[in-house]
Amino acid sequence: MPSPSRRALLAAAALAFCSHAFGASDKGTPDEAMALVKRAIAFMKTNGIDKTVSEVNNPSGKFVDRDLYIMIYDMNGKNLAHGANPKMIGKDLIELKDVDGVPFIRDRIEIAKTKGSGWQNYKFTNPVTKNIEPKVLYIERSGDLIVTSGAYK
Repeated sequence: MPSPSRRALLAAAALAFCSHAFGASDKGTPDEAMALVKRAIAFMKTNGIDKTVSEVNNPSGKFVDRDLYIMIYDMNGKNLAHGANPKMIGKDLIELKDVDGVPFIRDRIEIAKTKGSGWQNYKFTNPVTKNIEPKVLYIERSGDLIVTSGAYK
């Protein structure tokens, strides 16, 4: 019998498959974002950080799905991988704030350090619509890295 985390991942994958098979929205859901993060972490554990960063940074890779994409940070706010905006890669983003002044990189580091995983709300430019939209982001720490993906509301 699969472990509880494996069952949750399988259920999320089945939900994602059914959503695509039956004409799902062009917007990803929070559950799909969380499943994408878990897939990226599993990929990283199997293939290493370098291969994972390369795959995340590939705009047509396995970690980009509609408006869902992966971002990977170190614990100091440096972006190592970004599935939607290559201009962010390699930059120290610790001081970045959203349009409402929310220091969202600092906040996600705090969530990763204190809880290991969790959810964050902020506003960001949707790569599909090009509009600033509310977003809910799933954050999970993996070693000294923070792996995230979010759904636009």
